Amino acid sequence: MNLVYYAVAAAVIGLLFAGYLTTSVLKENPGNARMQEISQAIQEGAMAFLNRQYKTLIPFVVVIFAVLWAAKGWQTAVSFVSGSVLSAIAGYVGMTIATRANTRTTEAARTSLNKALGVAFRSGAVMGMSVAGLGLLGVSLLYIFFGNAETINSFAFGASAIALFARVGGGIFTKAADVGADLVGKVEKGIPEDDPRNPAVIADNVGDNVGDTAGMGADLFESYAATTIAAMLIGTSPNIISALGLAAHPLNAILLPILLGAAGVISTIIASFLVRTGENANPQTALNKGLWGTNFLVAVSALGLTYWLLPGHAMQVFIAVLCGLVVNVAIGFITEYYTSNQKKPSQDIAAASQTGAATNIIAGLATGLKSTALPVIVICLAIIVAYTAAGAAGIYGIAMAAMGMLSTAGMVVAIDSFGPVADNAGGIAEMAELEPNVRKTTDKLDAVGNTTAAVAKGFAIGSAALTALALFNAFSELAKLQSIDILQPITIIGLFIGGAVPFLFCAFAMEAVGKAAFEMINEVRRQFREIAGLMEGTAKPDYRACVDISTKAAIRQMIVPGLLAVCTPLVVGFGLGKNALGGMLAGVTISGLLLAIFMANAGGAWDNAKKYIEAGNFGGKGTPTHEAAVIGDTVGDPFKDTAGPSLNALIKVTGTISLIIAPLLWH
Repeated sequence: MNLVYYAVAAAVIGLLFAGYLTTSVLKENPGNARMQEISQAIQEGAMAFLNRQYKTLIPFVVVIFAVLWAAKGWQTAVSFVSGSVLSAIAGYVGMTIATRANTRTTEAARTSLNKALGVAFRSGAVMGMSVAGLGLLGVSLLYIFFGNAETINSFAFGASAIALFARVGGGIFTKAADVGADLVGKVEKGIPEDDPRNPAVIADNVGDNVGDTAGMGADLFESYAATTIAAMLIGTSPNIISALGLAAHPLNAILLPILLGAAGVISTIIASFLVRTGENANPQTALNKGLWGTNFLVAVSALGLTYWLLPGHAMQVFIAVLCGLVVNVAIGFITEYYTSNQKKPSQDIAAASQTGAATNIIAGLATGLKSTALPVIVICLAIIVAYTAAGAAGIYGIAMAAMGMLSTAGMVVAIDSFGPVADNAGGIAEMAELEPNVRKTTDKLDAVGNTTAAVAKGFAIGSAALTALALFNAFSELAKLQSIDILQPITIIGLFIGGAVPFLFCAFAMEAVGKAAFEMINEVRRQFREIAGLMEGTAKPDYRACVDISTKAAIRQMIVPGLLAVCTPLVVGFGLGKNALGGMLAGVTISGLLLAIFMANAGGAWDNAKKYIEAGNFGGKGTPTHEAAVIGDTVGDPFKDTAGPSLNALIKVTGTISLIIAPLLWH
């Protein structure tokens, strides 16, 4: 049990490193008065949204806290609140530093590409270390206090509930602003992206942060917590303890996931120093060094930990962990292939744009559908290899594969959060009317940021699949569910309900973006129509009105999909029993995973097809081909940044709720 304190120490080191990075970023020059004014507007909008979102969630958290206290005891209720609060803190920390680093990255870009990369990456690493550090700290301390993995599984539910609303709400905010800014600004008015005359430009920049910083951070915080606790729960099974030969040391199977998480935190800190580049180098290569370095160090650490804690079965479990790391890398490559503007799929969509928006959209849908096959094959291979390698402890092997993948979450979040900072930096350069070479530098970083965002979404989806499998196995242990008979009507009913939920959930999310974008477009058009001198640049737009529209729409529209995710497993579990709930979990996982991959990759491919045209291909900006690509991109925006990523949270929310109610269900 004393080994858990090593994990606490690693978590504290991670948080101290985040503090060091924060200090180093804030010491950088924030630029001139105009740059600081724009950055301040983005920061105020982002924090106002986050404050309103969390205030809206307080009654929900209080109600769940009271229900859990009454039904499961105060320890379960405290664990739930801990997960909710720590997830919110991680979001606040990441958002605060990201919205202050943007102008500092812009100023650094006036000096060199390497310096700008360093500022943006360090700010992203603050979010990465906060997610990994707080997740590990929460799980470790709760296990020290309560000494029971089942008691603390509500920590994952608290984290997943916050993640669900963060993903849905943040996605609605960012895409309402993005669609409004693009359709009116680029298509109707023919002005550049991030043009200060566009009333939605500040809301668009705010949206980058609430979607890809706070949203992704909450998503992977939830995965990190849920995977760790699920692996610990599986490690408590007498069958697993016996299979691993741990009769004399039964806690070792529980401690391995925590200590692997600790190794991931330290590995991320070391690998972060590998992210360096020269003036003519590709920033993507620098970020890849950080990711590859983290994977390598985690693999070495996993080998040592398994030989230490599982001396008789070390290589078996190590191979399982390695499977998770391979999934991490493989899904990254697959996602990059289908979404990068340097690869054939996005370029084919760009070519299809020459005949209009319809053919652009058809090509994008086909690309997204095709992109589901390879990730599923990779995940299936990882599952079978991890299960087979672990022998009689096969289920534990699958859980440790998921843990291996999630142990690199700190670095993945860091390179994902780098993207919004670089994007904001380019916007500030445009709005502050800096010299053209500055925008050229930030565009290099932004292009890489688009790819890292797509790769991070692939990581989040893959980790959600493995996490869901670990949660499903943990659920079967607690519910004493030996098997699911799909020939039983009650199980089939659960399977169909589970398969339908992700589609209904996505419909609500897409509809919410459409409604919010409708309001945004009308407001942007009104301002161009009614504010004299706006198009000429002699008058200033009302940025606050657009930020307010996105904020109100996001808060209002996130409730229904959130309640759908939370209530469905409760209704199925208590109404139809554990067999139906088992079927529902299988249905949600399968259809949710496929839909998430399809939407994320289609959206990313549409976005980069547009950027490929904007780089001068097929006529470049201002042509009918470009207009068609912009329309395709606006269709893809809620795909990749609202509905698609939110499915990760949906899958895990159903799993964590099912874990909590598992012991209470009838046959």
